[in-house]
Amino acid sequence: MAKTESTFLNMLVVLTVTTLIVGAALGYVYNITKKPIAEAEQKQQIEAIQMVAPEFDNSPIKDKYSLKIGADSLEVTVFPAKKGGQKVGAAVEAITKKGFGGEIKIMVGFNADGSIRNYRVLKHAETPGLGSKMDEWFRTDKNNQNILGKNPATDRLTVSKDGGSVDAITAATISSRAFLDAIQTAYNAYMNRTDAQSGASYKAHNK
Repeated sequence: MAKTESTFLNMLVVLTVTTLIVGAALGYVYNITKKPIAEAEQKQQIEAIQMVAPEFDNSPIKDKYSLKIGADSLEVTVFPAKKGGQKVGAAVEAITKKGFGGEIKIMVGFNADGSIRNYRVLKHAETPGLGSKMDEWFRTDKNNQNILGKNPATDRLTVSKDGGSVDAITAATISSRAFLDAIQTAYNAYMNRTDAQSGASYKAHNK
């Protein structure tokens, strides 16, 4: 009996020590990789803002603000673009969880009037060769694919299968719906602050 208890105690000690070592190792790796990962994400964010936003002379990163949009209370970050102190538009980082492969994160650039200037897909797990085509599909001048220059306030930016004006990616309707949902979320966030400043009604842009 004493030998059994001793063996059990030894196993417990070994297991505890192993757990502590593994935990310490994981913590060490996390601390080493945390900064490079954060720097890479910020670099991607800055490049995306420069790509999609109207020409600006302020610091959109410093002027950014966040708000929650929609029934799911998704957090959206708006990076205002200003020129000579005047607001010329914004870059908006938005997500949707309705993708075929889960979460999709995009950066959308809006002009001052709310029209779409450009976009960049920051993160997705859609099917390669199908949903992954969103990277370029919705800015290609072919049939009704291109959404650049369109305004969600006047153009129905949903897939044609749902009565909208946009051609879905071939064999990737779910991904297309999700992408356009993220576009709408970004627009709603942008107009939420813009309308509040102008005194206009936000509800008109959230139908």
